[in-house]
Amino acid sequence: QVQLVESGGGLAQPGGPLRLSCAASGTIFSINAMGWYRQAPGKERELVATITSGGKTNYADSVKGRFTISRDNAKNTVYLQMNSLKPEDTAVYFCNAEIRSTWSSRILVLWGQGTLVTVSS
Repeated sequence: QVQLVESGGGLAQPGGPLRLSCAASGTIFSINAMGWYRQAPGKERELVATITSGGKTNYADSVKGRFTISRDNAKNTVYLQMNSLKPEDTAVYFCNAEIRSTWSSRILVLWGQGTLVTVSS
């Protein structure tokens, strides 16, 4: 069974940095796109950033220039480096990945359990 496990959330100061990690484990043949989404209290889940297997990235306008998504394909891990954090970045952050367990299996879209990021002084 394949699962995604996030880490790195917590309390950060406004203007400060925080780095999230998300590792995929289990039987994995390939991983296509990976991404980060977030959900603030009372709001819908929204896209933060995505990255393809080839390294092409896409960002929400609200985080461009502040957040950087990257991945280590050898470790089946995606990262989100968050800089210049703002209180409005406070949310539960979820990672997402399109995973194929074997060469013949269909692609599964999996979600992590979420990690809370709180930006406050």
